[in-house]
Amino acid sequence: MQVVFDVALPVFAIVIAGYWGGRTVLGQEASSALSAFVYWFALPAVLFLSMARQPLADIFNLSFIGAFLGSMLLVYGLGWLIGWLRGRGDGPEVNSLQALNASFSNTGYMGIPLFLAAYGPDKLLPAIIATVIMSVVMIGLAVIAMEMARSHGHGLGHALRDVGRALLRNPLIVSSFAGLGWNLLGLPVPPPVVNFCQLLGAAAGPCALFAIGVFLAGRPLELAWRQVGWLVPLKLLAHPLLAWILIETVFPLDRFWTGATLLLAALPTGALTFVMATQYKVYVERTSQAILLSTIASVPVLSVILVLYAGR
Repeated sequence: MQVVFDVALPVFAIVIAGYWGGRTVLGQEASSALSAFVYWFALPAVLFLSMARQPLADIFNLSFIGAFLGSMLLVYGLGWLIGWLRGRGDGPEVNSLQALNASFSNTGYMGIPLFLAAYGPDKLLPAIIATVIMSVVMIGLAVIAMEMARSHGHGLGHALRDVGRALLRNPLIVSSFAGLGWNLLGLPVPPPVVNFCQLLGAAAGPCALFAIGVFLAGRPLELAWRQVGWLVPLKLLAHPLLAWILIETVFPLDRFWTGATLLLAALPTGALTFVMATQYKVYVERTSQAILLSTIASVPVLSVILVLYAGR
């Protein structure tokens, strides 16, 4: 239980501090500014340096990728199916956003800070790989699904072009692949670059967590359990459970990578789903409520996983 007080409590205390700040001295402009700083500057510095200095064999951990991505795609399918059964008149666009909310982990804004607190900067790789997977595969899948729904099945080429452009403009993807390219060249990272990335990246964790709190402070207090409550157990329970089953049966992993996979799978719904919903003007309010509900409900789930796998 000590790990809960040492790791989980400080992490969620920063979120609570951000919530208090958002309700008192700060406004939603602070959340936007903090999120932009983390997204465009701090996280890319962390991702580049980590990918540039990690052993390539660890980066291409196919068992981890199989367990995390496989469980995520299974939950995406479940979310789509349950959403379709619950509201058959909602349409494929709403079903796509429901599936994304059920499967999309908050790896960038909560996963990386949580790993920094639990394991230290030398063991960030699972969270970084997961962030790339979320950005490339899941956002790409969601964009294709939305574009196909809007074009009645005739817009695959247009959808793929949109996905490609979005990925090329994503600083998390660009910095990750830039670090990987540097790694493949076998070149050492110059000390000034290391120091720059470390200084800038040190702000990623606390700023991201604080920004989550400020963001939640601006969301409606109505929790809407009836409308989106069914998404929460899919995200926080079904996702890590399916990941554990895949690890035990198909993709064996050691203790650290198992705990990392389960921790990342049990993260709440990521804020990028809200960006997607806003962009397509579909399921916007319900998406913000799903983020709020899953973030609150994730506290005991993540604490249990930390006790089981991050305790000394």
